[in-house]
Amino acid sequence: METKNLTKLEKYWILYDVGNSAFILLVSTIIPIYFNAMAESAGISEVDYLAFWGYAASVSTILVALLGPVLGTLADTKNFKKPLFAACMALGAAGCAALSLPSSWLLFLCVFVVAKVGYSASLIFYDSMLVDVTVPARMDKVSSQGYAWGYIGSCLPFLVSLVLVLLYEPLGLSMKAAMTGAFFLNGIWWLLMSVPLLRHYTQENFAQLPRRPFRDSFSRLGSTLKDIKKQKHIFLYLLSFFFFIDGVYTIIEMATAYGSSLGLDTQGLLLALLVTQIVAFPCALFFGSLSKKYPTDRLLKICILAYTAIALFAIQLDRQWEFWFLAVLVGMFQGAIQALSRSYFAKIIPPEKSGEYFGIYDICGKGASFMGTTLVGVIAQATGKTNAGVAAISVLFVIGFLLFQKASASHT
Repeated sequence: METKNLTKLEKYWILYDVGNSAFILLVSTIIPIYFNAMAESAGISEVDYLAFWGYAASVSTILVALLGPVLGTLADTKNFKKPLFAACMALGAAGCAALSLPSSWLLFLCVFVVAKVGYSASLIFYDSMLVDVTVPARMDKVSSQGYAWGYIGSCLPFLVSLVLVLLYEPLGLSMKAAMTGAFFLNGIWWLLMSVPLLRHYTQENFAQLPRRPFRDSFSRLGSTLKDIKKQKHIFLYLLSFFFFIDGVYTIIEMATAYGSSLGLDTQGLLLALLVTQIVAFPCALFFGSLSKKYPTDRLLKICILAYTAIALFAIQLDRQWEFWFLAVLVGMFQGAIQALSRSYFAKIIPPEKSGEYFGIYDICGKGASFMGTTLVGVIAQATGKTNAGVAAISVLFVIGFLLFQKASASHT
């Protein structure tokens, strides 16, 4: 792993991306296909399966959207960020392993929601740690390295999981045993990759411990929301981020479910999304290097426009080769738009309030994806056509682009 010019703490921070990305890769590939098989055996139609999966993703993101700002504000208190991060990480990793236990599709979705909440909540603290592990001039690079190594590093447990799932019969395993192995492997991987950061991270930017930390976090949150309204560039950026990243996460979460509902080959879908991870690795690093020469806001605009084109292309998708082509296109811009969005925000906020600001950022990010996933589910059920729901995603990118233009103009 090329870590030239990275400090030890920066490397440990990047390792957590390697750990949690294994779970999110499962969410984008094997988990929805496994859920599809469970739902099908219970007599659930393909359209309803896609809708229920979208609703589960929406519930998890709404929960984090409600908890995020308070947890983020609480994390800004001295010595609170690390234990809160550890608790959410442990919840997510344990939830990932526990996905092997349910035998009904409904209970499976409930466990999935718990694991997803742990994952998303941990990122509130993880993202806000960026201001402690590096300096503003290196944030684009370090953030891009995190996503890049997260994509390629997550391929290792995924490949082992893929072997278990696709070759379980020659290996003398049942499908249930193969999935149990896959879920436990990824949960343990996630936990182990978190240990270096937990051991070495120190909260450098913080608020002093108040007499009533939990209650006072609400008043601090209120004052922060008032401050954001006064800072036009931050407010407009969060609003634009709400829309364009909603589209990104909807595509990530619904890609395999969408392809599966269209009747595309399961093995082809899994391998295509593995290609996405591989393509995303050099592309994320490439955009990170471009940030040294070009303004971050310009690079973000390019990524948003590219995703608009991707969403439009996905509307007519009905062939396997088109899904492969789509997977490559997503890989080219997925890491870049996530990494640059995170580092751009980290550079425009007060570092001592990073937890509460990233708590609000998470509402507009992973918390916002409930809109896209719910929209896909509702439109698919209303029209009886899965392609129809995808059409709305392109609108999210257009709105996000227009708002980001105003945000970047007001910042300069």
